[in-house]
Amino acid sequence: MNHTVDLTIKNEVLIKLIFAAIAGLVIGLERELKGKPLGLKTCQIVSVMACLLTIVSYESAFLYSKEYSRPMDPGRIPSYIISGIGFLGAGVILRRSNEAISGLTTAALVLASAGIGIAIGAGFYIEALLGVIFIIIGVKIVPFLFEWIGPKKLSEKEIKVKLIIDKTTDLTNLLIEMKGRKIGIKRIKLKEEKDDVTISGVITTNKNVYTTEVYHKLKSLAGVTQVEVENLE
Repeated sequence: MNHTVDLTIKNEVLIKLIFAAIAGLVIGLERELKGKPLGLKTCQIVSVMACLLTIVSYESAFLYSKEYSRPMDPGRIPSYIISGIGFLGAGVILRRSNEAISGLTTAALVLASAGIGIAIGAGFYIEALLGVIFIIIGVKIVPFLFEWIGPKKLSEKEIKVKLIIDKTTDLTNLLIEMKGRKIGIKRIKLKEEKDDVTISGVITTNKNVYTTEVYHKLKSLAGVTQVEVENLE
């Protein structure tokens, strides 16, 4: 009888770990396809380990509470998991691409992987499945819908630029001409050199516009002698 019970428990643990591995793969796949840090392998490891530690926490709470003659908190280890994942996520967020902070979505998805793993480890299969579905909808489908029907700003991307301009050029007219070519100006910095003026900063344009198109538009502006562009997304 005890052998049958142990076998049932082991099978349940195996099912939980497999489910957690699949959930982690699904969440991490989105990041992997975009070439982001902490992608497929990381999310799978986080989800499986969170699931395993949750199982250990719950099983040990019931197993050793009688031995120590006092109740044990089954949620103790899962609470530490969330704190630990915070450090992993912070490392991604602090990764900067020049002046832009990146990695917020990746950090959130790693935290989500841990949360899904904890839910599966605690036996909440339906809740975990719904969580994965809503995460994928939020990351893949909702942004597409907002780009289609939402405010114009949501369909824009940021590009870092550096322009070397002839000193005799009227800079105000230059900026007006940039706006006329559907190039938004988000942040600029002017620096006067000996023979020219340097304009550096961040511009915005539609996400469907290639960075090379932006380069040629800027290069064709009157007075611009040199152009550097960098996509921040």
